[in-house]
Amino acid sequence: MGNNKKTILFLFLILLIASFFRLWHLNSIPPGLYPDVAMNGNNALEAIKTGDYKIFYPENNGREGLFINLQALSLKIFGIHIWSLKIVAALIGILTVLGLYLLTKELFLKIYNSRIIALLSTLFLAISFWHVNFSRIGFRAIMVPFCLVWSFYFLFKIINANSSILYPLLAGFFFGLGFHTYIAFRMAVIILAVPIIWMVLDFLKKGGLKWQYGLWILAIILTALPIGLYFLHNPQDFIGRAGGVSIFSQENPAKALISSTVKTLGMFNFRGDWNWRHNFSGSPELFWPVGILFIIGLIFSIKKLIKSIKEKNSYSFLIFSFLLIWFAVMLLPAILTYEGIPHAIRSIGVIPAVYIFAGLGAYIVYKFLQSKKINKSFLIIVCLLFLLACGYAEYDKYFINWANKPDVANAFAKDYLEIGEYLKTLPPNTVKYVIVNQSGTLVNNIPMPAQTVMFVEQTTPKIQDKPIEYLLPDEINKIKSTGKLVVIPLGYDKQLFEALKEKFPRGEIKSHQYFWSFEI
Repeated sequence: MGNNKKTILFLFLILLIASFFRLWHLNSIPPGLYPDVAMNGNNALEAIKTGDYKIFYPENNGREGLFINLQALSLKIFGIHIWSLKIVAALIGILTVLGLYLLTKELFLKIYNSRIIALLSTLFLAISFWHVNFSRIGFRAIMVPFCLVWSFYFLFKIINANSSILYPLLAGFFFGLGFHTYIAFRMAVIILAVPIIWMVLDFLKKGGLKWQYGLWILAIILTALPIGLYFLHNPQDFIGRAGGVSIFSQENPAKALISSTVKTLGMFNFRGDWNWRHNFSGSPELFWPVGILFIIGLIFSIKKLIKSIKEKNSYSFLIFSFLLIWFAVMLLPAILTYEGIPHAIRSIGVIPAVYIFAGLGAYIVYKFLQSKKINKSFLIIVCLLFLLACGYAEYDKYFINWANKPDVANAFAKDYLEIGEYLKTLPPNTVKYVIVNQSGTLVNNIPMPAQTVMFVEQTTPKIQDKPIEYLLPDEINKIKSTGKLVVIPLGYDKQLFEALKEKFPRGEIKSHQYFWSFEI
């Protein structure tokens, strides 16, 4: 079998692994339905109903509209299900794995004449707890690494002397699309300094500028223009919640910056995000052997950058400066904030660069062992066993240990999901109330946590004589019923139940696995 056929076979297997990790039990893992994701779903359903697909959805601290509109498309195609919301992120995650292979191959093929680095980087991303988790939740942030790998892949196709008109259009389109995804993407503009400097030097050297570069920039501007115009007319939405968690809002910004930087840099190998929704609380973002390979690849890249300057190797300088700047820049959205540091979502744009370094580190270790005259067959078997062990460890960490933690069910509002599912089972003539006694950003004067129940009640819809009513705790005087009545607070409240018992003496308090209800 030829090398190209072997590469295609290995890539296909990696994509199958990536698909398994992102699609297996998607409806039930992670458990529950976090209100932010439910809010996306409710916005998407409203957009389907009204035909108003927005560039930006201002509720819930503001969200770029692209991902929500894709979720709306999914709901139209697959129906109103929880997995219909999640599958958008899962498919984007799978496509990111493919994009990382293409990008890494494009970066290193000229330097090492090998696709092994690309395959290794891609495999590490395919099984990565960090990336798998955000590929299964339904957060728009998953689109950041997707847009980065595809935009940079097509950009380097241009740089590597490809004259196709399609590549600059696609490179510009995917980069411009990134501004429609998540606020952290905006930092990526700084990364463009590296290829732009390369273009300027190329112009000075050859006395002419490739027309593809101009087309690339034009495509970026045109693609980003709609959301740019939105922010021009709605400047209050441009920063959103980010301003409130900035280190510059702290009493001592310098101290906050140092603390944030140290914690963020340590998240790869020492202490990761503590939020169960984002990570296996406190564990490093990288499986420890992959973390070591990442450090090897990072140090090697710094050495190669220094060497390229000494040897005046412009192409090697371009590749390694590009990767190192990418790594540094996409950490800034996390470093420049103080809340929840280290923060796996705000630093999500660094994921592709991290796994490129890990793949490079694995390649370096392999070549080193190869140089020690170790039996080739034995070395290959050891390497395959190592990769299988990494895959099993990540599977066990995500699907067995993390997925079954009660903390994870709590983090993803499993109790709110169960409330919604229970209310759907009640007879149509039941008068149903949800008391929203949990705090959160107000949406139509009701705190955000209610969004989960609101979305769940619309899944697999049936004829309901009595719609669910949502009340605040001080509005129980509005509860009226002469027949069957069910009142469920989002959180247990003894005083609330006592007040209901006084108002409806015939009622009784019932305990369920995840919540309590008051029923007549």
